[in-house]
Amino acid sequence: MSKVEDFLSVEEEQEIVAAIRTAERNTSGEIRVHIEKHTDANTFDRALEVFHLLKMDNTKLRNGVLIYVAVADKTFVICGDEGINNVVPTDFWNTTRDAMKNQFRQGNFTKGMIEGVLQAGLELQKHFPWDADTDVDELPNEISRG
Repeated sequence: MSKVEDFLSVEEEQEIVAAIRTAERNTSGEIRVHIEKHTDANTFDRALEVFHLLKMDNTKLRNGVLIYVAVADKTFVICGDEGINNVVPTDFWNTTRDAMKNQFRQGNFTKGMIEGVLQAGLELQKHFPWDADTDVDELPNEISRG
């Protein structure tokens, strides 16, 4: 098995998917997690490429958030679309990254990703609350792999 398949158990993956559903329950925002073994590109550039490949820049309010992880490289990036980037506090992505990094350093990869997903969800909820009359889940909640 590659490092990508070894990275999360089925149960851990389901915990992350459940966190995504919880985070999206009260917001029109969309959160995705993408995991791949390695990237030859700059991690941020690769995350932006994946962001576009997953069509996260096609949401109605431009409020998608991607957590991108390159397992073998031991790197990750959190990136948001312009709608969310325009309204979050300037240090939001850094504090979310730091919370995740602290968990990752302790070997708590699932907990770190869940923490990042839930923090992003709370921030999305503040700025993009769910409207039952107009909102739909625009993107899949499953973890994507490269």
